[in-house]
Amino acid sequence: MQSAPDFKTRLQVWLPKLVLSPSIAMVLVFVYGFILFTVYLSFTDSRILPSYGWVGWENYSKLFRLSHWEIAITNMAIFALLYMVICTVIGLALAIFLDQKIRGEGALRPIYLYPMALSFIVTGTAWKWILDPGIGIENTMHSLGWESFAFDWIKNREYALYTVVLAAVWQTSGFVMAMFLAGLRGIDNEILKAAQMDGASNWNLYRRIIIPQLRPAFLSAFVILAHLAIKTYDLVIALTGGGPGRATELPATFMYSYTFTRNQMGIGAASATIMLMTIAAIMVPYLYAELREKR
Repeated sequence: MQSAPDFKTRLQVWLPKLVLSPSIAMVLVFVYGFILFTVYLSFTDSRILPSYGWVGWENYSKLFRLSHWEIAITNMAIFALLYMVICTVIGLALAIFLDQKIRGEGALRPIYLYPMALSFIVTGTAWKWILDPGIGIENTMHSLGWESFAFDWIKNREYALYTVVLAAVWQTSGFVMAMFLAGLRGIDNEILKAAQMDGASNWNLYRRIIIPQLRPAFLSAFVILAHLAIKTYDLVIALTGGGPGRATELPATFMYSYTFTRNQMGIGAASATIMLMTIAAIMVPYLYAELREKR
């Protein structure tokens, strides 16, 4: 008959649980609890403060009739597409470049990864200084004698959104490079050597063997970039403030504006719920596939 575990054994089992329980409780309350509370508020008539008058789907109906929300969604689609495609292309190109075992790789990798260590607020502020016609590139060119030079994208409604793409790509491309570089270093060299012995050119080597084996890295990059694009807020606020006009309005800035500036908390909560559902639609299938693959 097996004896009951002694006090020391029971303490070793329960001590980690006791240490982690406050953190778990705080996550349950302040993350998942507030998520559920936000979803609930989206069905109420909350305005400047939370209210509990149930209005059903009315806030969602109002939300999708607002031209401001339509602008935010359109900007979001353009921003996300350009951001994800350009980051993926640049990240893959940098990873292939570093995978050639070039001299100074150890110094180049931190340089490419450094922007990701900065907050989006810092990135937005720095790029605002660079792009501002009064103190940035345009002013510098004028001071050098090129009076006809003009680069006022940040003040131009037609091009302002592309300045947000530019700053976001600068910050994230190095991180995407790191994911692709890890994937490249994980490919079996024997397969590559066999293909080279069969006369495969470098182009065919990458097109037919290497890039297809980077599928997990491509999927991870897509999920992370899509998540970052959907919740982009601080970069826009620091860089353009959502302007000029509503040229750089995104769902996250729309949500903050309607919740805390326009005192339409119910509509703001509805927009936040839509953002949550969009992120969940991307994350849940990805996590499910990852867990199933590990099993």
